[in-house]
Amino acid sequence: MIITCEKSLKDFEFWSGGKDRAILLTDEELAIVEQNIEELYPNGIDETALNDLFWFDFEWICELIGTDEETVFARDEA
Repeated sequence: MIITCEKSLKDFEFWSGGKDRAILLTDEELAIVEQNIEELYPNGIDETALNDLFWFDFEWICELIGTDEETVFARDEA
């Protein structure tokens, strides 16, 4: 069975490494990422693929919001 739903990135329940990274982004940054993901995946993206983007392709996520991983990870230390 396949169940799909439309959900904002700020409301998505990330897990593991994806969660560790997503919580460092602001709502505005998540909105930018969401817009880009909607353009790249017009038919949607499954939960695992979305979580994996944040976990394993976070450098790309940071590029979308105009920053780098080091800067975002430093937020966790502040």
